Amino acid sequence: MDKFYYVYILQSLKDKKHYAGYTQNLDLRFEQHQKGEVESTKHRRPLRLIYFEACLNKKDALKREKHFKTHYGKMYLQKRLANWKKDDSSNLIS
Repeated sequence: MDKFYYVYILQSLKDKKHYAGYTQNLDLRFEQHQKGEVESTKHRRPLRLIYFEACLNKKDALKREKHFKTHYGKMYLQKRLANWKKDDSSNLIS
């Protein structure tokens, strides 16, 4: 079986905002984010991984990543993560 492509959502513990991305190696990519090696998130550390999905190919992963950046994608994630950390008063997806 070929490798999966992972679409993931990170939450900044600094500003509570979210970042969506995709990768073939989720562990390595998260480590790169945590070490400040990713330009778009290096000033927003620390980060936590709050959601991921596996896709069978790169095209589907890219499409899903773009969806998560839209209004409807953010609404989906908000519903999907509604029971996650219910006592957190901040919005999950902004």
